[in-house]
Amino acid sequence: MSAAGKAILLEAGLVVDGSGDPAWTGDLLLRGARIAALGVDLRARLPDGLTPSDVERVDCRARVIAPGFIDAHTHDDASVLHDPLCLPKLSQGITTVVTGNCGISLAPYRTPRAGPPLTLLGAQAFEYASMAAYRAAVDAARPALNVAALVGHTTLRYASMQALDREASADELARMQALLDGCMADGAHGMSSGLFYAEAFAAPAEEVTTLARVVARHGGVYATHLRSEMQQIVEALHEAGDCAFSAGVPLVISHHKCAGRANWGRTRETLALIEALAQRQRIALDAYPYVAGSTLLREDLVDGVIDVLLTWSDPHPGMAGRLLSDIARAWGCTEQQACLRLQPGGACYFQMHEEDVERVIAHPLSMIGSDGLPHDRHPHPRLWGTFPRVFARYWRERRLFTLEQAVHKMTGMTARNLRIAGRGLLRAGAMADVVVFDPESIADTATYEQPRGLSRGIDQVFVNGVLTYRGGDSAGVRARAGRMLVRGA
Repeated sequence: MSAAGKAILLEAGLVVDGSGDPAWTGDLLLRGARIAALGVDLRARLPDGLTPSDVERVDCRARVIAPGFIDAHTHDDASVLHDPLCLPKLSQGITTVVTGNCGISLAPYRTPRAGPPLTLLGAQAFEYASMAAYRAAVDAARPALNVAALVGHTTLRYASMQALDREASADELARMQALLDGCMADGAHGMSSGLFYAEAFAAPAEEVTTLARVVARHGGVYATHLRSEMQQIVEALHEAGDCAFSAGVPLVISHHKCAGRANWGRTRETLALIEALAQRQRIALDAYPYVAGSTLLREDLVDGVIDVLLTWSDPHPGMAGRLLSDIARAWGCTEQQACLRLQPGGACYFQMHEEDVERVIAHPLSMIGSDGLPHDRHPHPRLWGTFPRVFARYWRERRLFTLEQAVHKMTGMTARNLRIAGRGLLRAGAMADVVVFDPESIADTATYEQPRGLSRGIDQVFVNGVLTYRGGDSAGVRARAGRMLVRGA
């Protein structure tokens, strides 16, 4: 509702409803936290109990009215608590973030000092021994957008094991199962894994499958940062597919890519394999529209061939935003030696080829996820620019898909794949998460040099029926109406 408590009538916009169906010109009526009606000339036929004076009208001519975007892949677990205005996401039109990806989640784990890769969340202390405790913290923080949480496999390992360089014992696995079962009962949307990271790499497929069966019993999903996105990517895809198939749980391949120059072009092979797996099981991908990834600073990812951009360094914070090659040259050492001196830290790795990025983004099974790291001192621009960039570069410029398909990849498809009920589609009775944007001007401004840039073309963002963000308004975020979402509710 508006500040005056009125219903809101979005008039004469191009309605792209999130289903992938053709757009149409018409109106959308928001009443309270829900969509009350869709149609043409709704002002002349308001629902019972509403008069014209009860309605705040918004002219949406030459604008798109779409479901609020759902960021399928985030590491915003701590950010929604410590920075509840969530400006990097709201300014893109995002109304829901999916947290707990890559095996990393704030819950269920308590420790005064977290180890890697949990440090990617930017939290030193982990304080939430259950998903219920984390949900209570989100509710208390009142973030400006909605949160749907996955449970991290690596977090479960930290909470249940003394050493992570081996497979779990029977007792440790039982503890993980019990923790995961409790989190799923508390409304988590599923489990994620990050087998790429050393802290989970020692886990055999059987450990993951056993936990995925817990997720399946609750009707959740399994998302995975594959064990390898480089030379062994095909074997890693088979492992992920077999684990999910054996457990009977839908699979999401996180930030699908073929990394490293030796693997450029292999998305033809990997996407064909994923299509084959999709013949026997539910499977989806998420992807971001950039050729660089971003994670912890690791010497095994520094090959002297690709560019590496430092995003943060504890021992040398002033180096953030510089290329590793330039730092090494200034220090008179190799890139590997500079990498070791800069740790712990984070970096952007320019590992992908643009043709592979386009092939994955355009694939009918792919949805959009930013994978941004909000606590990096010099973050990857995907944190601020992912969703508008998809429209500007891959729809408007490259014409890889239709406007309706682009919106579907950000809304209805994501809600379906991640079991987010009541959102992602413009339907009467659905929750009123809505974005109004200019299709001709929507674009990202964040760059690798200046990564914190407000996107252009986002006019208005409504979260649970509340006008939360208005583009170009110096007030920025106007309200905090988000909530923790419970699977199936």
